[in-house]
Amino acid sequence: MEITDVTAVTVDVPLTSTDEHLGIAPYTTNHGELESMERVLVRVDTDEGIEGWGEMRVFLSPTATESLIEDGIGPMVVGQSPFEIERLRRQVFVEYTNVDMFFSAVETACWDIVGKALDRPVYELLGGWTAPTQSTLQHRSHVADGTRNPGPVPVAFCLGILPPEESRVKAREALDAGFDVLKTKAGRDWRQDVARIKAMHDETDGQLEFRLDPNQGWTLDQAVRVGAMLEDEGIYLQYLEQPIRVDSHVSLARLRQRLRQPIAPNEDTYVPHNISSLVEAGAMDVGVIDLTPAGGISGIRQQAAILEDAGVPFTHHCAFDLGIRTAAILHAVSGIPGFSLPPDSTYYAWEGDVISEPFEVEDGCLPAPLGPGLGISVDRDAVEAYRI
Repeated sequence: MEITDVTAVTVDVPLTSTDEHLGIAPYTTNHGELESMERVLVRVDTDEGIEGWGEMRVFLSPTATESLIEDGIGPMVVGQSPFEIERLRRQVFVEYTNVDMFFSAVETACWDIVGKALDRPVYELLGGWTAPTQSTLQHRSHVADGTRNPGPVPVAFCLGILPPEESRVKAREALDAGFDVLKTKAGRDWRQDVARIKAMHDETDGQLEFRLDPNQGWTLDQAVRVGAMLEDEGIYLQYLEQPIRVDSHVSLARLRQRLRQPIAPNEDTYVPHNISSLVEAGAMDVGVIDLTPAGGISGIRQQAAILEDAGVPFTHHCAFDLGIRTAAILHAVSGIPGFSLPPDSTYYAWEGDVISEPFEVEDGCLPAPLGPGLGISVDRDAVEAYRI
């Protein structure tokens, strides 16, 4: 089997309003505000008629992202076997820059092709169901040939920056919908960040765990104040995500020593070899990793091995993923050993999707796809409807 073509198309899908149940738009962060999200869908075709799909976010512009994939990555892989994923990953090399993120969607599509050709789900190709979370253990099942199916995957509810009282309402919605963890953005006003966590903690009587993510928006002294003030209130976060700027590993280690709040680098993990550096510096309690900057499922498997060997728990980041990348994430966290915390997700907040059978979020969980490859099929009409 050979790859014959790589194509990319950008869609723009709206998010549901905060006025609606589990709605999150406008989603406000330290860097901006979102009412919708542009996503690049990548299709890889083969000479045997089997196609695979991948997905990534837009970088710089839709035209630039599509061109880098079609005109840059495409010629590197056309004519080669989608089964040789690891070799392709090492072959995609450009001096002076890191093109892993643009290869990631192509790499995911190759996994989709291989699974379809072998009539096996991607999580099984990764070694089989290994997710250790308690909710998954309670739902596990077996099929006739003895293969163990993964159960529903618990996910964390994600919320932008809202006033404390509005955040309180959304926290109650999340808890009532069965979520155990809520991640909220931060970084515009550290005092308000503290006030919002306190309001949500009080509203849910401590039944929700919280992740607080300022996207590098605090200085070191502000991060100390936030963590200490929450500790004084008896609130212990699941983690503080990337509280200060990237490449400040010594400062992260000092922050970790001063607080009892777990420190979880995210943007820092996007840089090659940074995970090893963070582990050596003693700068992380939790890893928040992402298959797109890692270069795909193979890349994130490599990162997961480093973290697992170091005894560091880790989870998967969310980038407003539609059904294609959501499926890839669900396969990764089910089939790669070491994922022990619920991945972030905003899937419940899309007004629509580009897959034929969108996932249903039930009791704070997403179902693990069980079909061949990624276990999803793309709705071409929906792609055209959202295409920009």
